[in-house]
Amino acid sequence: MEITSLPFVDEHATAIAAGTDDVWCHLGEALDGVFSGPGMAGYARLVGSAERTASGPRPLAEGSTLPGFRVVAAVPGHELILQGTHRFSTYALIFRLEHVGPGRSRLRAESRAAFPGLAGGLYRRLVIGTGGHVVGMRRLLSSIRRRSE
Repeated sequence: MEITSLPFVDEHATAIAAGTDDVWCHLGEALDGVFSGPGMAGYARLVGSAERTASGPRPLAEGSTLPGFRVVAAVPGHELILQGTHRFSTYALIFRLEHVGPGRSRLRAESRAAFPGLAGGLYRRLVIGTGGHVVGMRRLLSSIRRRSE
C-alpha cells in the first residue's frame, strides 16, 4: 500500500537546540534503542509483523529494519520513512527534520495507518483511542531532543 494512501493519524513536533545533522544521528540511535529491545521484538511476533528483528545498515538507511518497521526512505538530515504491517494494521512513521536557525531544528513525526476489519478497528481503539500512541510519540520525540541537545 502506498504511504500517501494510508489515512493520516496524527503529527507531533518538537523544537531542538541542535543542527539537523546532529538530530539525524540521535534519531537513528533513539529508534534503535526503542524498537530493537526484546519487548518490541516479542510484540512484533505477537501481532504478526512482517519485520521482527533489527537488521541492515546503521545508521538507518533504505532497507534497514527494526521490529515492526522497514526503512523505505532515508535522506540524512532531512527525512526518514518507516513502514510496517501486521495482522491488524498497515502503517507508516514519517520523520521530517527542518533547519529553523543556527543550531536549531524542528523534528516532526507523522503517523499514518489503516486498520481494516473488525479486528483492526478494535486494535485502533486499543492503540490510538486510549492515547497510548500519543504518549509513546511524545516520549520518543523528547528522548531525541534530550540526546541531541
